[in-house]
Amino acid sequence: MNKLINLIHEDRFRMDLLSLVSSLNLPDWYIAAGFVRNLVWDHLHKFPPTPLNDVDVIYFSTETIDEEKNLDILYSAHPYIKWQLKNQALMHERNFDSPYRSSVHAMEHWPEIETAIGVKLEANKQIVVESPFSIASIFNGHITHNKKREKSVFLNRIEEKKWLDLWPNLKVKL
Repeated sequence: MNKLINLIHEDRFRMDLLSLVSSLNLPDWYIAAGFVRNLVWDHLHKFPPTPLNDVDVIYFSTETIDEEKNLDILYSAHPYIKWQLKNQALMHERNFDSPYRSSVHAMEHWPEIETAIGVKLEANKQIVVESPFSIASIFNGHITHNKKREKSVFLNRIEEKKWLDLWPNLKVKL
């Protein structure tokens, strides 16, 4: 956990994005997926930072949140980023799951274990890392199938995102 926190602290760009998202005061929020995953895989391969395809901001709220207003704030600060802002309280419907109880519970259903890691910046500037799984596998260079999702979805994502081309030392775990 400390190793990941140190990697994030050393990345000014990621720290800036965490600070920006923190200012939105979203409930139960994290920046997850490639924001964390790519950083670690780049570190393992001794690569410079890989450009992010998007930035996945997740939160959990049963109350209505003005996503358009929040996206306007995000795009005003960083217009070149493709922002994804997803309320995990609603995502179970898209995934045909039982309702999720929190953002971390929602991540428990993501296709890869290593994608299901979220980070946030608390008001006291402490970085918080959360995952429903151990984060050790990401530092072992694994892409691990989450048994809660179809294996074909997992394998298609590896192919579509070209992870093994970008990070050739990764090991697929079925």
